Amino acid sequence: MNAVLIAVLVMLVLSLLRINVVLSLVIGGIVGGLTGGMTLTETIEAFQNGLGGGAQVALSYGLLGGFAVAISKTGITELLIDKILKVVGRNGESQKRSLVKVLIFLLLLLMAIFSQNLIPIHIAFIPLLIPPILKILNMLEVDRRLIACILTFGLITPYIFLPYGFGFIYQEIIAKQIGLAGLPIDMADIPKAMAIPVLGMAIGLVCAFFIYRKPRVYKEVNIMEEKIEITISKKNVLFTILSLVITVVVQISTNSMIVAALAGILVLYITGALRWKAADTILSDGFRMMAFIGFVMISANGFSAVINETGHVELLVNDTLDILNGNVSLAVLLMLIIGLVVTMGIGSSFATIPIIAAIFVPLSLELGLSTLAIISLIGTAGALGDAGSPASDSTLGPTSGLNADGQHNHIWDTCVPTFIFYNIPLIIFGWIAISFVL
Repeated sequence: MNAVLIAVLVMLVLSLLRINVVLSLVIGGIVGGLTGGMTLTETIEAFQNGLGGGAQVALSYGLLGGFAVAISKTGITELLIDKILKVVGRNGESQKRSLVKVLIFLLLLLMAIFSQNLIPIHIAFIPLLIPPILKILNMLEVDRRLIACILTFGLITPYIFLPYGFGFIYQEIIAKQIGLAGLPIDMADIPKAMAIPVLGMAIGLVCAFFIYRKPRVYKEVNIMEEKIEITISKKNVLFTILSLVITVVVQISTNSMIVAALAGILVLYITGALRWKAADTILSDGFRMMAFIGFVMISANGFSAVINETGHVELLVNDTLDILNGNVSLAVLLMLIIGLVVTMGIGSSFATIPIIAAIFVPLSLELGLSTLAIISLIGTAGALGDAGSPASDSTLGPTSGLNADGQHNHIWDTCVPTFIFYNIPLIIFGWIAISFVL
């Protein structure tokens, strides 16, 4: 009974049964700790010690939520909606509607990609951009599961393939950890090794387009609990754009989403784009919108701490390879699945690499894998599970925007679709690349 498998399985089953993700993480962590031989007291202590690691992210999400709702009430989104309505028409021609859909899909995909490599703000753009355009998506009857797949593709694929921004950080971690495990590598080889797995993700995105292309109807829901009068003016629009620019600049210069969101909110306050009388209500609604995401990230850190404390990741790998008795192809497949399980549990590809590299690299050398194949194994095994994990910011981010009006379920509308369209192709194409090509 491996503690990692049991903990992740309990967490996933409870989540799929629509038990709150926070409760699922807590229960899964406790079950994992007990299965790993820890006492209840030791398990709870390990879980509590890990909680602090998620506090910074939780506060960041809360401030970004407040900033997002504040922007939506400056009038800029109403102006955007009016412009699009003039192009499409509420009962406009199908060709125009299709064109606007394609433009929105491309915009969101490019924004997600740029957030990883060009302007490394990660998921900070989602609560700022998505809630204001939900009205447009509803009007076009776009299935939000497709938007979740587009955003998740843009949040994951660039960092595992392009060596810029977060991609540089991820690939630097891969190179460093493989080197520490006894195999010095050149970072320039990482994109080559990851090309085939990335192709699998691209095919998954195309499949998602075909599956979710049919219209889906959503209710028109006012995101704000209390009706706030919106006055559209050129001055407010300019100040809103200024606040967005300053937010990006501060995010890049300080590498802090907390300071960036605070700077954006202060600009709206100072310029008057955010009305003082309505500011408290608006920001509070934004904080509430993101509170769930913050609690999930905090709980995920506690879950991860318990998993690491059990020491059962290495035990899982060794037991699995002992059973295989030298079957290289099957060993590669099972190591990829182990990477999937670990990342699904802790919710971070970046944190998974150090855990698996120290174990996988020596075993891969014993199996006779080439250097490029080992790089592909570590990079793919780390990326597996980022899509589909209830605790990953690559799924939590899209949900935070798409569920602003309470009509997008985190598990069934984000995690399950992204798991199917990205993890399955990653395993198949990664396995082919490592076992037969590289």
